[in-house]
Amino acid sequence: MPDRATVRQSLFTVITITAMTGGCVEKAPPPAPAVVEEPPTPPPSYTLEPDQKSIGTDAVYTTQPDETLLDVARRYDLGYTQLITANRGIDPWLPGVGHKIEVPTFYLLPDVPRKGIVINLVQQRLYYFPAGSSVVETYPIGVGVQGRATPLGTTKVLQKIAHPVWRPPPSIRKEEPDLPAVVPAGPDNPLGDYAFILGWPGYLIHGTNKPDGVGRNVSHGCIHLYPEDMERLYKEVPIGTPVRVIEEEIAGAWLDGQFYVAAYPTKEQADQLDVNQPVTPSVPKDLKKRVTKFAGHDVDRIDWTAVDAVVQNRSGLPVVASTPELAASPPAP
Repeated sequence: MPDRATVRQSLFTVITITAMTGGCVEKAPPPAPAVVEEPPTPPPSYTLEPDQKSIGTDAVYTTQPDETLLDVARRYDLGYTQLITANRGIDPWLPGVGHKIEVPTFYLLPDVPRKGIVINLVQQRLYYFPAGSSVVETYPIGVGVQGRATPLGTTKVLQKIAHPVWRPPPSIRKEEPDLPAVVPAGPDNPLGDYAFILGWPGYLIHGTNKPDGVGRNVSHGCIHLYPEDMERLYKEVPIGTPVRVIEEEIAGAWLDGQFYVAAYPTKEQADQLDVNQPVTPSVPKDLKKRVTKFAGHDVDRIDWTAVDAVVQNRSGLPVVASTPELAASPPAP
């Protein structure tokens, strides 16, 4: 039965659309890919086993007539940057018919306490761990532009508002003087139909009337979600839910005896990808320290050449970066 690395390689060589099924638990090897008409849409939530480090699976989708990558992103609950990063070289607006598109829905979970809402700004993704359950939900998000990042640290949901009214703050009205003082609820309201007021004044988690901005650096520090995702969260998340915001561009975990590393584009690189410009390489100064921390045991098995390639590529895809485990030496006669 193939491991994840073998399955990923096979995904790019199939003629029909293939997808992996199941395979969330790390203790057993993942199942072989199954041939289906199209990859299944991600489930609304994933059940977690104790100490589970990943969720989801990768899949491949074949583009259809008159379809953009924005259409594919929304269908599979992906962010725009997330999808184009995993599929570089394909025109996002005119991909053409019959192109094989990687659907990157295999995630390494953030290495933080699994309580309430966890937001990784550089990954442009939100994770929700409902209290008293063993599940996680995950959604793509739009985040702040350069100089308008959401604060890092912890806060909580203070208030939930349906059909919010938007009152543009002075800083935004200074940039856009023609904005009205009050934008009523409705299709022209950039907050969408639902919003969470956070403990940080002026920062919200909310829907949007411009879903093409999900998975991009587009806001003044608020977190944007697809309307359907925000509606689901609004129904589920109670007032008082903790919110943790991190900015971790490197993730790592042992899965099925192999060490996986993922590297997400920095904010600057995401902006370059957004306008189809060459990506400026960026290597964290403390890369070795970060990867070693994730590796924990068996540090000697880290393939640092593979790690360097992952960081240079910044695809956001978890990639094997370990050497094979050596068999134990036989006892002396």
